[in-house]
Amino acid sequence: MPLSFASARKILLFVTLTIFISSCTSSGFLNSPSPEVGSPAPDFTAQTLQGESVSLSDLRGQVVLINFWATWCAPCRVEMPAIQARYNRGGFTVLAVDFDESAELVQAFVDDLELSFPVLLDPGGEIQNLYRVRGYPTSFFVDAEGIIRVFHIGDMSEAEIDNYLTQLGVRP
Repeated sequence: MPLSFASARKILLFVTLTIFISSCTSSGFLNSPSPEVGSPAPDFTAQTLQGESVSLSDLRGQVVLINFWATWCAPCRVEMPAIQARYNRGGFTVLAVDFDESAELVQAFVDDLELSFPVLLDPGGEIQNLYRVRGYPTSFFVDAEGIIRVFHIGDMSEAEIDNYLTQLGVRP
């Protein structure tokens, strides 16, 4: 006897949710604490486009903007020039973490927008999972002691970046 559309839909929904929950728990996504404002920023190590290894913990003593993005994300493309403009004025560092894309694709994006801040590759999205990123762009501003002070979902203007940095003691 063939399944009705409603029954097939329920089965598909159940299977999809089972796979999602299984993948989230096996990757530690649901088992790890969610980064929050006021909590220590989870440490990570990633490779730059030039193949250099960068760890967040190595930047202790500096204010850091961790920006999660992807080349296909239109708001990310809009935001990047504002991040670059503010980065050019100094006082903090940027770790732009791309989501699981090839180095060639990311390099083309970086070249097109003439970005000079560190761009990190995140094969498999492990850092994205660690930070529980749910949308792009997502940014975390981390103070010199390694504490998350600002969490922002969506693109930011240069004025918003200035405001967040001022809250962390970085002058425009």
